[in-house]
Amino acid sequence: MTAMTSSASPARTPRPALNRRLAEFGTTIFAEMSALALQTGSINLGQGFPDTDGPEEIRDAAVRALRDGRGNQYPPGPGVPELRAAIVDHQRRRYGLTFDPDTEVLVTAGATEAIAAALLGLLEPGDEVVALEPYYDSYAACIAMAGGTRVPVTLRPSEGAGGERRFRLDLDELRDAVTDRTRLLLINTPHNPTGTVLTREELTAIAELAVERDLLVVTDEVYEHLVFDDAEHLPLASFPGMRERTVTIGSAGKTFSFTGWKVGWVTAAPALVTAVRSAKQYLTYVASGPFQYAVAEALALPDSYFEAFRADMLAKRDLLATGLKDAGFGVFRTAGTYFLTTDIRPLGETDGFAFCRALPERAGVVAIPNAVFYDHREAGAPFVRFAFCKRTEVLEEAAKRLRSAFAR
Repeated sequence: MTAMTSSASPARTPRPALNRRLAEFGTTIFAEMSALALQTGSINLGQGFPDTDGPEEIRDAAVRALRDGRGNQYPPGPGVPELRAAIVDHQRRRYGLTFDPDTEVLVTAGATEAIAAALLGLLEPGDEVVALEPYYDSYAACIAMAGGTRVPVTLRPSEGAGGERRFRLDLDELRDAVTDRTRLLLINTPHNPTGTVLTREELTAIAELAVERDLLVVTDEVYEHLVFDDAEHLPLASFPGMRERTVTIGSAGKTFSFTGWKVGWVTAAPALVTAVRSAKQYLTYVASGPFQYAVAEALALPDSYFEAFRADMLAKRDLLATGLKDAGFGVFRTAGTYFLTTDIRPLGETDGFAFCRALPERAGVVAIPNAVFYDHREAGAPFVRFAFCKRTEVLEEAAKRLRSAFAR
């Protein structure tokens, strides 16, 4: 009998556990800074969540839905009919945009899932995505997961006639960023973290570029109800040629201060909604059943709610902006969102990461370094973001601590 011979299997090259597309991202800065806030007992002005709940009547609506057995089991894949109808009515009443609730609306697990599903559903590997830099951190991760290539166009600080500082979009730079490989533009207005609200002229130019180059546009408009002073929120889908090529993302969390409910939505032409839904159904499938019914009621609140909400946030913006200026920070005008971007160079600092990591011990306050939102880290190095969606007394205490730590 011939003896069997054995041969060793060739050694496999060790490979990290994490998908290489996600290797550059690691733990989010929000987790790091929130942990620092807990460790030091600091006031957390880093992560953008309110420290009070939204309207009592909307909380009651969620309780009613739970008790009545509405949404306790899987809701319909596109979202409950009541919420889809409310979203359509909101878009029509606010912006004159009309959508079919059955084919042009999709409810998602917050705006974060809407962004992920849109990019996974619309991109092929190698497609380029032009995004405004700095950008919300999930944009980069979702582009990577979809196999796309991000192409940042940087919003740059500028000073207006009255010495007012804000970030602006260079339209020539945007146009130059588009190539034959560009699939879509990823737009965010009102813009997190800079607080910029794109103007009618800027949005007109973006729309003309998208039509000219036959591009899709995914537009994140979750801060649509938080615009201040002379700023105006204008949905990109309302511009000529954009209705059929724009995926608009909205959310209840920012407007109604129920960020934990995770109720977002997409409105778009049927083919685009179908593409987004094709990806979304394999992410959460469905979510937030009872809360969907409550958000349907929230969207029907009278204009007085939205006006009071905006006025409250405007007062809080001004309170924190004054405190930061008094402490010596350079403060950029926030025209929208509930974030303030500051320049730490007047304090003799240039490294936002080091500054934010030391800030809890130095002042008892937590903020976020804007550089995490940039591909070009050096462009964001001296900028730091503070959230003002907190109780007035919390902001007053934070301002007091910052003045004590930095004011000369």
